[in-house]
Amino acid sequence: MPELSRFYNIIIKMIYGDNIQHNKPHFHVYYNEFEASVGIDGELIAGSLPVKQLRMVQAWAAIHEDELYLAWNNAVKMEPFDKIEPLK
Repeated sequence: MPELSRFYNIIIKMIYGDNIQHNKPHFHVYYNEFEASVGIDGELIAGSLPVKQLRMVQAWAAIHEDELYLAWNNAVKMEPFDKIEPLK
């Protein structure tokens, strides 16, 4: 599962061809023992994150929405995608 970004001990990844289980465009978030699937629109689809980290992820997603949709479109076509700048 390729890494999209990493910031504040939060790791963001996107899986190639991952449009079956959650048809909605999304990415996967890992923070310590927490794991979650988050929609590009910021909706928590599955799993859990502490509120502070979820808000940071949602802010990052809002800033990079266009890049995330581009990565999603490439991932469902099994094509590589670029990393995205971390939240600063």
